Amino acid sequence: MSSEVKNFIDKLSAGKNAEAGDSFKDALRVKVGDALDNKRQDVAGNMFNAQAFSSPKPDIATPGQFNQDGTITNVDGTPGESGPELAAATAPEVAEPVATEAPADAPEVSLDNVGA
Repeated sequence: MSSEVKNFIDKLSAGKNAEAGDSFKDALRVKVGDALDNKRQDVAGNMFNAQAFSSPKPDIATPGQFNQDGTITNVDGTPGESGPELAAATAPEVAEPVATEAPADAPEVSLDNVGA
């Protein structure tokens, strides 16, 4: 039992209710303060714990250099590919929209009857 709680009980048993109220507030203040300090330490200890990143690093293109004329040369001396060339090579295939004819019973739409 903490000294603050003991002090509260002693004053309460002695009939000093006003002083017991102050002792109760002190005991509560100490208990809440200790709990907050423990929580602060727990949060601070866990705040910067690094967790392993689950996905591997992406593959990168062959390292190279940019030339004055705008071309790229790989480290091994072979010509490199630029961003648009790489993007074109890896671009996903997208289906082209197909035009369809309206059903025979569909109403004809023109600018004259819009909003009418």
